[in-house]
Amino acid sequence: MTAAADALPPLSGLENARLEWRREDNGEEAPHSTAFDDVYFSRHDGRAETEHVFIAANRLPERFAGWQASRPFVIGETGFGTGLNMLCAWACFDAHAPPVARLHLVSTEKFPLQRDDLARALSAWPDLAARAARLVAQWPEPVAGVHRLWLDARVTLDLHLGDTVERLALLDGRVDAWFLDGFAPAKNPEMWRPELFEALAARSRPGATLATFTCAGVVKRGLAAAGFRWRKVPGFGRKREMLTGEIAEPAADRRRERTPWFSPPAPRRAHHVAVIGAGIAGASTAAALARRGVTVTLIDREGPGSGGSGNAQGALYVKLAADTNPQSRVYLVGLLHSRRWLETLDPARELWAPCGVLQLATSEKERGRQARFLAHHPLPEDVVRGVTADEASRLAGTPIAHGGLEYPQAGWVRPAALCARLSETPGVGFRQAEVESLEARQDGWRLSLGDGSMLDADQVVIATAALANRFAQTARLPLQPVRGQVSRLTLPPGAPGLERVVCAGGYVSPALDGVLTFGATFAPREADTGVRAADHAANLAELEGTLPAFVGALRKAGVELAPASLEGRTAVRAASPDKSPYAGPVPDAEAWQADYAGLARDATRVPETPGKHHGGLWISAAHGSRGLASAPLCAELLASQICDEPLPLEQPLADHLHPGRRLIRDLIRGRHESASARGVGNSA
Repeated sequence: MTAAADALPPLSGLENARLEWRREDNGEEAPHSTAFDDVYFSRHDGRAETEHVFIAANRLPERFAGWQASRPFVIGETGFGTGLNMLCAWACFDAHAPPVARLHLVSTEKFPLQRDDLARALSAWPDLAARAARLVAQWPEPVAGVHRLWLDARVTLDLHLGDTVERLALLDGRVDAWFLDGFAPAKNPEMWRPELFEALAARSRPGATLATFTCAGVVKRGLAAAGFRWRKVPGFGRKREMLTGEIAEPAADRRRERTPWFSPPAPRRAHHVAVIGAGIAGASTAAALARRGVTVTLIDREGPGSGGSGNAQGALYVKLAADTNPQSRVYLVGLLHSRRWLETLDPARELWAPCGVLQLATSEKERGRQARFLAHHPLPEDVVRGVTADEASRLAGTPIAHGGLEYPQAGWVRPAALCARLSETPGVGFRQAEVESLEARQDGWRLSLGDGSMLDADQVVIATAALANRFAQTARLPLQPVRGQVSRLTLPPGAPGLERVVCAGGYVSPALDGVLTFGATFAPREADTGVRAADHAANLAELEGTLPAFVGALRKAGVELAPASLEGRTAVRAASPDKSPYAGPVPDAEAWQADYAGLARDATRVPETPGKHHGGLWISAAHGSRGLASAPLCAELLASQICDEPLPLEQPLADHLHPGRRLIRDLIRGRHESASARGVGNSA
């Protein structure tokens, strides 16, 4: 049981800002919103206004200079606009903060600028050019939701695209200083309403400050009603007055009254974290923590990029439901997240290729499903679009008999090489070992290793796929092993190739280093890793059924297509019963059974008891075959939770991934049997 999916707005694209560039008295052109009939900033004094209204009034230079907390300083903004305010805050942070301090920026925007307009607007300040280039390079598609950008090693920006009030109501995180920007209340009354001020208060930390250019009565009344103390101070330029203020005791966050079991565990020390499992889930989590200054020991019984992450080539793809559900939301934001993450991690594209993915509709049922998807999800064509058979043929570089969906930002990745790269992140130390058991201690966790040695850590992340429920603390977690075999065919020089990853019942990627990879078989509840000729035959049959012209061209080029001519690799992935990953704190199953037993009698009578967890124990598992689109996002989710940061997902979606969701579901349905009794348990 998670927060209701209808608490989230429709999954859709957003309208870009409509701009006019108007010449000012000094001859410079400034961006002007035609929708709100207001200027974004003056090229003559816009930056000086930002420094006065938001930087100085929130006392940021002195607060940054004295920042000693292990968590980042968090700034929240209502109205990203051109990003000038955030770039100025970043510059101030660099100038004043200690070297180990971190900054987290959270900003909402309903009408995001187009990339070219953003670059043009910020070109007015050459000394901000390097920072602006980092922002522009990662600028996301206008899709409603949360988009995480890594501005540098110490500065993170979360863009919450959509209505400001709606976005803040869904924000999972708390703020130290607010920039209340946006167009004037008289021109944008939809934003400056009571719900905005209530959300600001509920997302504030004690002592959070605010600053805004406006002294409008609706703003003063709204702030006071929400618990902020405001005062007038001198404004900037011809603006005689502005407002600043603070909140001593923020309003309680009442969203957990319906789902107390998802209440997050209290923050705790995280100087040293042990991550068990060095596949894509574990390696990306280790790297995410190390980027935050955490010392990480990455442990695997084999090595980085083994198991399900050990293939030389894998597809970065998603398959979204025709009707919006939380799972589809997670996977779409995960796909977009992985694309930005890979571009930042590997700009040379040695480990990946954004060649695009074609998801073919090879049956009438699938054509209908894809048509419903497109009708229900008005997303930008740069994210997903429908294509005809002719368009699919042109994009793939081979005749195709079916149309389908194109995901231009998807592609393929070298999973094994990616895991190896992540394991070499500064701050990550790799140890080859088998972890046999976990013991909670007063100051953290003790790991018993197969060689008889012990390892102590402040916190632990379990990322061992189908083996993730082999520990006593995770034994109630339902996981299903899924055996999958890929086939690899070495192509002769001059053999026909593909330009896109093509998916139907299976997938095939463009050849990498002269090898064509395709598959994969899907065998639930099987854990054998031997390569089977029958599975090669099945993969060949799927390939020929999907791309008969391509297979014919290969044969014409003299390529032998038979099981005996193929190499292969088999691995065991893990799936959850609802096919969504597990990412979050590990619940204390026995305590949940006792505390929430009443849900079996009446699910509407929700107790007030917050969910108990195994403190400092986390999990990232059940990523299945789409882990390249989900594991990096879940790594950021876990790192943000461990390091007490705003989350990269809306609260209902973080709840959807919570490892305890099945416990609550089964309690409500009156099911108390163990995971293994349900046939989805330990695969060890």
